[in-house]
Amino acid sequence: MELNLGAAPADDLIKDTTEATFMADVVQASQDVPVIVDFWAPWCGPCKTLGPMLEDAVRAVRGAVKMVKVNVDEAQNIAGQLQIQSIPTVYAFYKGQPVDGFQGALPGSEVKAFVDRVVKQGGGEAPGDQLAEAVEAAEQMLEEGAAVDAAQTFAAILGEDPAHAGAYGGLVRAHIAMGEIDKAEAILNGAPAEISKTAELEAAHAQIELARQAADAGPVAELEAAVEADPANLQARFDLAQALYAGGRVQEAVDHLLDLFRRDREWNDGAAKAQLFTIFEALKPNDPVVLNGRRKLSSMIFA
Repeated sequence: MELNLGAAPADDLIKDTTEATFMADVVQASQDVPVIVDFWAPWCGPCKTLGPMLEDAVRAVRGAVKMVKVNVDEAQNIAGQLQIQSIPTVYAFYKGQPVDGFQGALPGSEVKAFVDRVVKQGGGEAPGDQLAEAVEAAEQMLEEGAAVDAAQTFAAILGEDPAHAGAYGGLVRAHIAMGEIDKAEAILNGAPAEISKTAELEAAHAQIELARQAADAGPVAELEAAVEADPANLQARFDLAQALYAGGRVQEAVDHLLDLFRRDREWNDGAAKAQLFTIFEALKPNDPVVLNGRRKLSSMIFA
């Protein structure tokens, strides 16, 4: 599956212009899509740094903006009309009018922010915005039980951005939902090092751990009976919490683990607290189960 990010032919995105073609290349072309104009000269050192960064940022938005380069030595009339005092100078045109600009070389992050800003001024979306929408759509698929479709969408997002932590975490969860825990773990282990400690991948790691526990969980009814017969049977209560989580009864699982912690916080080397943290990490930070569970656990710890 490929995401349609409005790609345009690379040779149509960036061009050199002259005084004779400036009106067509900039003013007329900007009626349809914003045009970024880079005023430069061969003898300008900062221009040699800024130009390639600007070209990369323009290519990255795949046709949402275009770029035109003006050698001021060869287009002095245009430079004079636009009052270009120093170079590099960059203007963005939309609907024939300048809408943004800057002077001097900028770091790559600011160049990208400038291009993204121009994209939005033209009513478009930067690829990052489109990828965020794609992630949201894939999450909705996963929530509705369409794990295969969600996995394909997450994989397509990673094809556009191989270090997208949200897509990696989603792809792991999709394969867990399909019962492919080993594959989910292999995907997680293959994530780029720079995102390995992100919240999304830490959550994915916790979800894999809980999925493996779920595969070994005992029958809920039998465990509930064992706990009811002997409330002090902490192993049965811990096993029941695992089985409840495996069955999607997350709040009940957390409640039993909190009760176990209240009864004996050191039982089995603090297993109840560790299991609670694993569940909290696997869920979204703003999940009411997490917020209430953390609050209750903290009140017991610091009582």
